[in-house]
Amino acid sequence: MSRLCLILFGAPGSGKGTQAKLLKQSLGLPHISTGDMLRERVARRDELGLQVESILQSGGLVPDVTVNALVADRVEQPDCKPGFILDGYPRTVSQAEILAAEVLTSRGIATVVVYLKVDYNVIVARLAGRRQCPVCGALYSLSPNAPTVSEVCDYDGSKLVVRDDDREEVVTERLKAYDRQTAPVLEYFRTAGFDCWEVDGAGAGGPQAIAKRIKNMLQEKGYREVGQSN
Repeated sequence: MSRLCLILFGAPGSGKGTQAKLLKQSLGLPHISTGDMLRERVARRDELGLQVESILQSGGLVPDVTVNALVADRVEQPDCKPGFILDGYPRTVSQAEILAAEVLTSRGIATVVVYLKVDYNVIVARLAGRRQCPVCGALYSLSPNAPTVSEVCDYDGSKLVVRDDDREEVVTERLKAYDRQTAPVLEYFRTAGFDCWEVDGAGAGGPQAIAKRIKNMLQEKGYREVGQSN
């Protein structure tokens, strides 16, 4: 059976990263987060990393050429042979066109786009309550995934911080950028004939229940077996 590309699509704070981690476990596919890749580059403090940091802090989007190169290289790694889960990419129609032409269609990769639909007021509240460990990168929220000790990482005891791109004014700019540049990507995938599903990203039962619904949909459509390791 062909490789599976599962694209988790939605506004910043819609739960793409959480769903990617849960589905990675159940499907046995690697989770590719462009956000994580970009933050790793920022941590290097080289010229490109500083440029990316400035863009992220202002709520802007990193240029397509940079993101495309990172993703194209990543999906060719051995662990992506059975398939992969994309989180945070593509964000523009240009990125989607390149992904479709140079990676998905040309290599016969079965593709499913899952749109996590969440009200923007819910998103702002979610991100305002999110904290991250500056050492290990673990993410927490004030509720329900709160650390055992308030504002302290469970894993290494570091003081948790608010990510620059989670500040309310930056979140607002990120949502505006999403409306301008990223929302049209879903329409592109639909008109291009890719399998696109809409899922309530704030649905009953929390993240685990949402992940189960997505997995069940994959099973019903005959995708779940692709790359599954358990």
